[in-house]
Amino acid sequence: MRTDYGYFEEKQLGKAYDTRLLRRLAPYLAPYRWLLVVSVALVVLITVIDLSLPLVTKTAIDRYIVPTRKTSRSATRHRPLLLHPGLSAPAPREPIPHRARYNGLARMCLLFAGLIAIGFALNFAQKIIMEYAGHMMMHDLRLALFSHIQELPMAFFARNPVGRLTTRVTNDVQNMHELFTSVMSMIFKDIFLLAGIAAVLLVLNWKLALAAFSVLPAVVYAAFVFSRQVREIFRTLRLKIAEINTRFAETIGGLRVIQLFLQEENNLARFARLNHDVYRAGIRQIHVLGVFLPLIELLGTVMVAILVYYGGSAVLAGAITLGSLVAFLTYVRMFFRPIRDLADKYNILQNAMASAERLFLIMDSGGADGQMPAAGGAQPPSRFIETIDTICFEDVSFAYESSNPVLRHVSLDIRRGQTVALVGPTGSGKTTLVNLVTRFYDPTSGRITINGLDIRKIPPHMLRSKIAIVTQDPFLFSGTLRDNILQGNPRLTDDQIRDILEAAECRELAEHLPQGLDTHLSREGASISSGERQLISIARAFARNPELIILDEATSYIDSRTENRVQRAMFKLIAGRTALVVAHRLSTASRADLIVVMHRGRIVEAGFFEDLLRARGYYYRMTRVQDCTAPACTTSGE
Repeated sequence: MRTDYGYFEEKQLGKAYDTRLLRRLAPYLAPYRWLLVVSVALVVLITVIDLSLPLVTKTAIDRYIVPTRKTSRSATRHRPLLLHPGLSAPAPREPIPHRARYNGLARMCLLFAGLIAIGFALNFAQKIIMEYAGHMMMHDLRLALFSHIQELPMAFFARNPVGRLTTRVTNDVQNMHELFTSVMSMIFKDIFLLAGIAAVLLVLNWKLALAAFSVLPAVVYAAFVFSRQVREIFRTLRLKIAEINTRFAETIGGLRVIQLFLQEENNLARFARLNHDVYRAGIRQIHVLGVFLPLIELLGTVMVAILVYYGGSAVLAGAITLGSLVAFLTYVRMFFRPIRDLADKYNILQNAMASAERLFLIMDSGGADGQMPAAGGAQPPSRFIETIDTICFEDVSFAYESSNPVLRHVSLDIRRGQTVALVGPTGSGKTTLVNLVTRFYDPTSGRITINGLDIRKIPPHMLRSKIAIVTQDPFLFSGTLRDNILQGNPRLTDDQIRDILEAAECRELAEHLPQGLDTHLSREGASISSGERQLISIARAFARNPELIILDEATSYIDSRTENRVQRAMFKLIAGRTALVVAHRLSTASRADLIVVMHRGRIVEAGFFEDLLRARGYYYRMTRVQDCTAPACTTSGE
């Protein structure tokens, strides 16, 4: 498995035609294979109808419009070399009465119109079937991609910007839809039509057909050159569009900072450069298509000119009929239509293959640094299902980047019902430690066990169902207050929710909102204060009724009055439960059963509050610094 998915993953691409990618798409086609079979069958019928139309025209001209006259023996003996031996000269016919010719011509016109009507109906049915199949395949692919993305570990998202992932789920999946609907069946029509036209031309007059086919080597060479150039252009376009989406997402997310630091012009200049790169790639695409498609038209005109000269000479010599020449010219014009279509389909195919490469790069990824996919794991052992009795860190080390370890040889035992406070300066590894417990990341070395079992052998969904987290900046979803609380447990009744609101100190908040629990919150809860978001996050944790509570600097962004409410709610939440508390304010840690002091990724001290103060070690110095207000006192304390 590849694990080096950095920002420029798009450069790690394969060859222009990768049969492996087509095989990877096969499972998404399998549920709708019968629809594809029906579509191909309809395409065959449509092709037969298209091939029949020039023959109807030929019959109408030769039999009713310009009926073939009886030819002399000498004309038959001296037929031109272009005349097919099996066709010799047009067969003598008895003169057809004038009125009968009109009636026959009318029948040919009705037959022509009937074939066109049948072709229209078949084309409509084929289009509906393929659009339905394409939308369902796109639906399945997007659902599979979204499901996989939301189960990836956090290391993956640290390396892949949101804008790029958005491009994958939207634009690239849409390109797959175009592949399914425009290429999968229509390419059969084009191939069948080309083969059918070639066969009919050879049957009508093989020497005249070979004269017309003399331009095909130039067509093949032009198609080969076109295919080599267009692939790289599409790769560049996909890369630049992903970068534009990333820049746009970062701009919206950091708009306050951009405006505060007056960086609008600089940010616009960076976006303009990306936008210009997309423009240049688009112009390159237009240049390639602008040369190839007119060249195909030119070669088609050359083929028509060859036919007019040699075919016209044969008609004048009585070697072939006028209807045959008209049919020849019609078939030749038809011959270049599927060639142009195949060029367009190739255009779509290359776009789709470029998108498929990126989609499967994500589908194949299980995160960075060799971490296992978040969806992996063994079946849950029965002794873990009910309770979490012990959590043990055994010589755990971790690094986001191999050259910069964040945790170094951490060993720690946590017992059921114990509250453990993690304290230390910023960057000491506190949050990383709790992220390892939830398996947002896996240790680089060492292991973490729950009830003696390595957590990497426990399915993440089973592990996380026993855990609730209250972070320093809780995330709220767009939706009602009720919906955000029920994220913890969707089966709660209204009475249970009211009890949770009371315990979480946010009953007053719910009562003051316009529609109470059914009030819609804006994106990320921007319409309410930071402290109120904390209380809702605690209510969400109450709703889960977890075995393990993780509080990550939960009071660092709020005022003292709100902090008292949040702390009361937190103390109710952790009562009787195992708790890991990342404490920025040391007063929060003073009530913990065990205080773990971290510094530069190591545990430097651990013990009870009073014992650590009496030891006058690192924790004592931290309390002195935090209690001091004067700069001199701060310096002397540390």
